[in-house]
Amino acid sequence: MEVLIEHIGALQFQIHARRHTIDCDQPVENGGFDEGITPPELFLAALGSCAGFYAAQYLKKHNLLSEGTRIRVTAEKATDPARLDNFRIELDIPVPLSDEHRAGVETAVDHCLIKNTLLIPPRITLDIQSSVLAPV
Repeated sequence: MEVLIEHIGALQFQIHARRHTIDCDQPVENGGFDEGITPPELFLAALGSCAGFYAAQYLKKHNLLSEGTRIRVTAEKATDPARLDNFRIELDIPVPLSDEHRAGVETAVDHCLIKNTLLIPPRITLDIQSSVLAPV
């Protein structure tokens, strides 16, 4: 997996994944132009859409309506070091669920790649390169 992020000015970045593009910016109060979502919002979106994917797969497998499912993800800012904490995923499924299907959805969401990445911290390396252009 790979994404390419390009700084396009001020506090704005453009994110490229395969043939898709997402704009990232900061709110005006943080010095941005509010022309895209922030990195923490992208992070929450990744968690929520991943959870939603697994929930929808379960619902479809059991011939239950999945369209209209809504996912809300919240987190709190924490310090020392700065990070997000106390994540909460809320699924609003458009059909009544039996206890069996409720447990099935929960088990399905437990397979979410993003959720599991948060539960088992990954290794992260940083490689800094400098692309110096030769004078013309």
